[in-house]
Formats: sequence, C-alpha cells, structure tokens
Amino acid sequence: MSIEYTVFKGSESGRIYKASANRQLRPDDVVVKITHSGLCYSDVHFKHRDMVLGHEGVGVVASVGPACTLFKAGDRVGWGFVRDTCGHCDMCYEGEDMYCETADTYGNKSLDTGSLASHAVIRESFLFTIPDAVSLEDAAPMMCAGATVFEALTRYGVKSTDRVGVIGVGGLGHLAIQFAAKMGCEVVVFSSTDNKREEALAMGATEFYAVKGVTELPVERKIHCLLSTGSGQIPWGLYMPIMAPKGKIFPLTVEIGNFVGLPALPINGKGLTLQGSTVAPRQVFPKMLAQVAQHGIKPIIETFPMTEAGIAQAMERVESGKMRYRAVLVAQD
Repeated sequence: MSIEYTVFKGSESGRIYKASANRQLRPDDVVVKITHSGLCYSDVHFKHRDMVLGHEGVGVVASVGPACTLFKAGDRVGWGFVRDTCGHCDMCYEGEDMYCETADTYGNKSLDTGSLASHAVIRESFLFTIPDAVSLEDAAPMMCAGATVFEALTRYGVKSTDRVGVIGVGGLGHLAIQFAAKMGCEVVVFSSTDNKREEALAMGATEFYAVKGVTELPVERKIHCLLSTGSGQIPWGLYMPIMAPKGKIFPLTVEIGNFVGLPALPINGKGLTLQGSTVAPRQVFPKMLAQVAQHGIKPIIETFPMTEAGIAQAMERVESGKMRYRAVLVAQD
C-alpha cells in the first residue's frame, strides 16, 4: 500500500516549491496529517537541497499500519530530527538514538519525508504523544528546540542548585531559560543589549547582563553550567572567568565552522567540560513534554501559512535573525 501527499521542498536556488511525494507503507508505519511545523536554522541550511523540508512536526494520526499497537486514528502526535535507527548498534542499545551512525535523520535519508507537508509517514516507535494540556501550535517547536535544550539540562548532571548561564535570548535560549528556571536553577542570562532584560526576567531569569562591548562580566557567583544558544561565534574569553571549577559548557549552535578563540588554559585550569550535545533521543521527549504540560512552558512564536510564500517569509525572518523566537507553519487545509 502507498500514499501520495503534498510536500514543500527546497531547490538549488533556495526557492521553496510545492510538489507531490509517494511512500510505500510498512506494517509499523503511521500516517500523520500534519497540522503545524516548527522551523529552525537547520531548515535554512537545507533549503538549497531538493528535499522535503521541516523536522519539527505535529499533527493528528490519520491511519496506522497493521503492526501498530501504540496509536490510533485521531491521536495527537509529534516527531523530531530522528525518524529511524538501526536498533542494534551500541548507541541504539544505550538509548542514544541520535548517535546511531546509520540513523534516518533529517536531511540524511528519507528525503521525501518532512514536516512541511500535508502528511508524513513515520515509524510508530519514533512518534510521541502530545499531552492534552499542550496545544499543537506550541508543541511544534518542542520537537527540536525544546528537546535540544532539555537534553542538555537533564542528562549531563545539571542540578537544581546549579547556576545556569544562557547566552542568547532566541529560539533555543528563551526555552532554556524556562526549563532551567522550572528545574529550580538560578538562571543568569547574557544578551547583546538590555532590550530583552524584562522579558528574560519574566521567563524566570534571576540575573541579566548586556555583553556588547564589555570586556569583563560583573558576575559575583560562578556559573556551573553555560548554554550557548546563538548561531554566531562567541567571545569565549569573556565567559571563562565566571565559570565555576568543574563547570560544563554546552555550545548548542548550528553554526557551520570551527569554534574560534576557545582558550585552553582556563578549560584545563578549572577542569571545565566542553560538552557536545545534539538533538534528544526518544527517551527524552515524553519527559520533556510532561514538563511542558506540568509547568506551562510555552514557546514564543510567530505563525505563517504553510504555503510557498509563507515558508519563504518564515525562512527570511529566521535567516535574518528577526524571528521572535520560533516560527510555526500552519497547515491550510
């Protein structure tokens, strides 16, 4: 059995265009009618490829294969960057889906599957239930941005008594502030200017520092965990003096290139950990969504119609850095 559906694809020129796709259905496949899709900077990177765009998908189950046991038609579901894994490598056995070397990840395999489409065909075991307390509109950015910051904050030893620094109040940063605050952490925010001070404090930040043009940060108590959530290069030397011994630094960036100016002496002298972290494995999503529902964590979003023009407009705002703070595409039928 197969299904034909509408998709929105990138192209060599970067123009978004509407097309059709056809997928053969496997016994454990779920057909999802997409209602909303988040958009992030990874999508900007892929807009010049002939592939279906989008990886922050949510919607309603339209049908399930004969081997499916977890979902039924009408269920609200979402999925993220990873759509399938081999299931038998060391990383799969350890529950680290995103590090499976043969995983079906966005932009890697299944280029006819994305969240900028009328439907998606996703293996049942890679779908997640969206809690009733969370709107589908708000759930979409959680399928990548929310899971990415939650992964860093909950799987590498960050404690409620820690002081958590967040560099940047943007697509990832504004969610990191909320999650860390609800964990009980003191949240120290660093942004270029004072423009977002009141907003960051309202989200749960306890301290705020404008860093543009400064050579020293007047932070009295050290930072145990520092999340860099921007897309550009960071002046790492500015932050080394405020890091606590044995602290962790998470460079959660989609910048394609090398880290510049990362000083070796403070890292070694303080025993700091530069902790790489990418999208979350499956085990994280239900926990993250439960926290979103329990604490009312909400992304700040701008909505656009899921059309060629709407996607192009959203892409332009993301690429120019004008988005506040996550784009959500809304299905038009």
